[in-house]
Amino acid sequence: MNSSAAGASKVTVQMRRLCRDPPSVLQLETLLDAYKGEIHRVDQVFPNLYLGDVVIAGNRSKLKKIGITHILNAAHCAWECKEDEIQYGPHIQYYGITAEDCPEFNIRVFLRPGAQFIHEALSTPNGKILVHCVLGKSRSATLVIAYLMIYQHFTLEEAIRHISRFRCISPNCGFLEQLRQLENELHCRLCCIL
Repeated sequence: MNSSAAGASKVTVQMRRLCRDPPSVLQLETLLDAYKGEIHRVDQVFPNLYLGDVVIAGNRSKLKKIGITHILNAAHCAWECKEDEIQYGPHIQYYGITAEDCPEFNIRVFLRPGAQFIHEALSTPNGKILVHCVLGKSRSATLVIAYLMIYQHFTLEEAIRHISRFRCISPNCGFLEQLRQLENELHCRLCCIL
């Protein structure tokens, strides 16, 4: 097989991977259930990208030890998450999203801004970001999944599998459906271009 035929074959495989319907919410929940493991306060789930809970977010000495430069709080203003940019001082950039962990909540409006903040943090020299909510399993995990889909070109299933290798996550069924919609939007554009 010549190099142009091999290249075309590779593109065809990529198109098939990206231009298929995402798994159903039930299939995604089954996938998530397969990865139940220990719960930690914080886990690195991608280079310089940490997913954690409200306890780690309030531990300034641990954040300093890890080298966190940015914090994305997916539960800003929740009773459990009272911190803000004032608490962290000038050395940590803070972005707060007021999201509720309920299936009816429209987190989709925050997926792109959250993913962009993560991308900008990771594009900063020596940038390390903590994305958190109360437990570090649903809201924050949803934003990290969106980042992997938008900026790293993962499919939804690939993003879930990747993160689940490092941390037990459990986005609620409404968030999973909104991530499915994001995948359809992202891959529809790509498939229409190709």
